[in-house]
Amino acid sequence: MSGARRPAKAGAAGGLRLDDYLPYRLSVAANAVSDLIARAYQTRFGLTVPQWRLIAVLGEDGPATQQALCARTVMDKVTVSRAAAALTERGLVSRTPNETDGRSHRLGLTAEGQALYADVAPSALAYEAQLLEAFTPFEQQTTHNLLRRLEAAAMALTSKD
Repeated sequence: MSGARRPAKAGAAGGLRLDDYLPYRLSVAANAVSDLIARAYQTRFGLTVPQWRLIAVLGEDGPATQQALCARTVMDKVTVSRAAAALTERGLVSRTPNETDGRSHRLGLTAEGQALYADVAPSALAYEAQLLEAFTPFEQQTTHNLLRRLEAAAMALTSKD
C-alpha cells in the first residue's frame, strides 16, 4: 500500500486523536520553530516575527507595497501594517509613493535595514541548519517537497470554498 495515506488513529471513543492529527502536528511544530526563532530575533535584533518576515522579504525581493507583502508573507493587513510602522519608526524601512498606484506606498529597506538584513540572514540560516541537522539531505529535501505539496493542496481546497 505504498503512497497510501495513513489516517489519524482513533481516540478512546473512536474519534479523533489530536496527537495523530496532521493539521495539529503541523501547527505544534510551526509554533515551536516560530517561538525559537522569535526569541532569538527579539533578543539579538529587537525584531518580532512579523518584522523579521518583512525585513527578509524586502531584503530578498526589494521594495514592495503592503498588499504585495501581505501576499508574500501570508500575514494579514493589520499585522503587516503594524510591523511596517514599527520598522519605519526604527529607521529600517522607508515609505515612498507608489508611482503606479497613488493610493498606496512602496516599502523598502533603508541602508540601516539592509545592514540588519545582512546580519540577520546568516543567523536565520544557522538556526535552520541546527533544526535540520538530525535529518539526512534526502529527508530535508523530502520535507521541503512535502510541505510545498501540503500548502498547494490546502490552497486548492481553499479556492473551492
